[in-house]
Amino acid sequence: MSTENALLTILVDRINNDTLVLPTLPEVALRVRNAADDPDITLHDMADVIANDPALAARMIKVANSALMSRSVKVTTINQAVTRIGLRQIKNIATAMAMEQLFVSQHELIKGYMDKAWQKTIRVACHSIALVQNFRKQQRHDTINTETITLAALTYNIGILPILTEAEKHPEVFANPSFLAHAIQKLAGRIGAAILTAWDFSDEFVEVAKCWADPNYRPKEVEFVDFIRMGAIMEGILQVSDKSSALNVYVDKGIIPSVEIFADDEYQEVVGDIREIFS
Repeated sequence: MSTENALLTILVDRINNDTLVLPTLPEVALRVRNAADDPDITLHDMADVIANDPALAARMIKVANSALMSRSVKVTTINQAVTRIGLRQIKNIATAMAMEQLFVSQHELIKGYMDKAWQKTIRVACHSIALVQNFRKQQRHDTINTETITLAALTYNIGILPILTEAEKHPEVFANPSFLAHAIQKLAGRIGAAILTAWDFSDEFVEVAKCWADPNYRPKEVEFVDFIRMGAIMEGILQVSDKSSALNVYVDKGIIPSVEIFADDEYQEVVGDIREIFS
């Protein structure tokens, strides 16, 4: 048995037997989520929780001043940022901003793969968020919101992490990048769903991670996975034979007015503004 097949067998067996080591939610994200679930939490209390992590605090201020919040008056403190974002949205936004902490490795080769994976995730997220903003502007859709799509878009491909971690024990597989791509395509959805289930994420997030790359999953209603798929198609992460035809599915579904939106200067400016949040 080749090294690649052996690794694939190991991964499948561990998935089936629930013995695959899954990443844990970043500690700061866990603290924020637990605090947000407290019915007695106040904005001031939440600001104190976030302030314990200076990097997250700085990023939350950046979010509060970003196109996500559609505000022009700048905030400068974490208390102001939490007040602007609000307790309802803070749980998803703070968790999303902490996701980058997971894409790290001490192994130089793995670190390179992790960095590339995170940058791809960000690019998909930028498209997804911009598309949701445009959709809400056109449709005034209340159940599709930017806070949820931000977290969904930053966790949709979380299943690659255990694959790369396991592959680290078999460095010879990195001589064959196409194998890793195959392993990720074959297993990342199942693993991602397992991770988000272990993190007690709601079904909508689990469904996105599990099904975003499955061509047989075609929801009739508008779902978060639609926006992530469009972003993944635009970035070449979701491989399609005809990009225009694949995107026209979402024109027919009434999510985007036409495929020309992706070349529109205003759309590109919004994507750029969102990208600034993650820089």
